[in-house]
Amino acid sequence: MSHTAKVVNFIKMNFAETLFFLNEDMKKHTSFKTGGRADLLIEPGDILELQVLIQYILKENIPFIIIGHGSNIIVSDNGIRQVVIKIGKNLSKCTVENDKLEAEAGALLADVSQEAQKNGLSGFEFACGIPGTIGGAVFMNAGAYGGEIKNILEEVLVLTLEGELVIKKINELELGYRTSIMQTNGDIILKAKFLLKKGNKEEIQKEMDELSRKREETQPLEYPSAGSAFKRPVGHFTGKLIQETNLRGYQIGGAQVSMKHAGFIINAGNATTSDILKLIKHIQSEVKNHFDVDLETEVRFIGEFEIQ
Repeated sequence: MSHTAKVVNFIKMNFAETLFFLNEDMKKHTSFKTGGRADLLIEPGDILELQVLIQYILKENIPFIIIGHGSNIIVSDNGIRQVVIKIGKNLSKCTVENDKLEAEAGALLADVSQEAQKNGLSGFEFACGIPGTIGGAVFMNAGAYGGEIKNILEEVLVLTLEGELVIKKINELELGYRTSIMQTNGDIILKAKFLLKKGNKEEIQKEMDELSRKREETQPLEYPSAGSAFKRPVGHFTGKLIQETNLRGYQIGGAQVSMKHAGFIINAGNATTSDILKLIKHIQSEVKNHFDVDLETEVRFIGEFEIQ
């Protein structure tokens, strides 16, 4: 029996809320709107069902991958043979107690920042326009406009590769620039607890509105993309480097360097993942040739790539 059939049978026999989708088009699950099909995509119904599912998959040695909102991933045109587990709206509860906010991994950053504002809590404003989930934000130590997840995070609840639920404090997470220990140890983020500060609701909303305005003015939000394509090299600004190599507007197939912000690669129309990869490699080569700077991608590559 195939891995897909085994997992589907297990879900049917054991879960009431977990959903599964066969031969699922990953274009529907990524902000870039590219990529092939996943043999099996699963949306867990709650944390307990996710834990039981992971325990089964680990016991059966079935390859799997975790995704969130799909705003920082590029899926291969050849699709994904691993079981894809999407942590989304079924795991998006958010609660507030005094100056602490706890959110499940599938909660959208925009919704959580709004929840903080409603409760007069400051510190989450920087994340109001980041198009991702709490799980992805902690995994990547997301940041914008001078703020970072590590500045407000207190602890996370993770599911380990031994199938156990463990609470880990921030000093155990090795949060750095777009990195965390979860990227190497395989821990699955389920919940995050943040320590915020009491503030004025109107002032918090005003700050969020101003950051949203800046984002709309400077970023190509009208096109599918995965945000900043590259990490910021030490001592440089990525967009400036790319712009100074005369690549703004440069296009391969449907993938284009944004005219509005050269640090963004956009799907200008019917782009394939292959188009995006070719454009990434071209940008890296040109920036290396002109400035001797190595650009490292910020996005994650998922699926069956011939060369990664």
